Amino acid sequence: MVTTGADTEPMHAQSTINKLPLVRRLEAVGFRAWPASSVQYDGSWQVRLTAGHPSKRLNSVVPLDPSDHRDLEIRLRKAQRKFEAYGRPMVVRETPLASQQLIDLLRERRWTCFDETLVMTADLVDLELPDMLDHLPSHDVGRFVDASLIVDEADPALKPALAEVVSSIKPPSGLFVIEDAEAGPLATTLCVQDNDLAGILSVSVSAQHRRKGLGAEILTSALRWARMRSAKTAWLQVSVDNAPAIALYARFGFREVYRYCYWRSPEEA
Repeated sequence: MVTTGADTEPMHAQSTINKLPLVRRLEAVGFRAWPASSVQYDGSWQVRLTAGHPSKRLNSVVPLDPSDHRDLEIRLRKAQRKFEAYGRPMVVRETPLASQQLIDLLRERRWTCFDETLVMTADLVDLELPDMLDHLPSHDVGRFVDASLIVDEADPALKPALAEVVSSIKPPSGLFVIEDAEAGPLATTLCVQDNDLAGILSVSVSAQHRRKGLGAEILTSALRWARMRSAKTAWLQVSVDNAPAIALYARFGFREVYRYCYWRSPEEA
């Protein structure tokens, strides 16, 4: 659901101060798990840009300090020029680390808040994983990217950019694919282990094969792999509108830690 800033309370107000260290850590591992091709800093703002891929996580301004609210209008204009140079619409990503003053300014300028997302974590140490068929991860980036594009019914032209993003991931990662000899790829997920944290990215099941347990099966394989590599906590991101996925993750012990959303200007809405 798309809302204007006037309709909602600032998202970062939903988080308490004692959550901020965990938010900072999860944001940092999230950046490493899905790396942008260009990262520039303006104070504590991270300006992430990727010419080849349209993902908002790869193309957004991400404020990382609630106390950093100097020269907001000047910095927004500078960031806008960077996005224009990349041919990307500028968006600002609001997490609990964004300053109240910045969000107030965006609301005053009639920017629109959209794509609210949950960041969830689960304890892997004591998690009882279901007894399901295990799938070993692949290290074949090309195979994984091809499967992901098919499962997500995405534009095949994104293949080079997606392959570049996946190949740029520095922490150890497992590429999981469930395939059928006749139907082809049925489900995919990417698990990135960053020390004791394991990120579950883009759990996808083809539209024709949902509600058959494939999401639970591939998620179980990824979590089992991460735990065998000594990860203690799993994290993931999921749209607030994706009720089936949230229900699946809740079965595995995932609970909400914080939320984020994106803001865009009236010209981009």
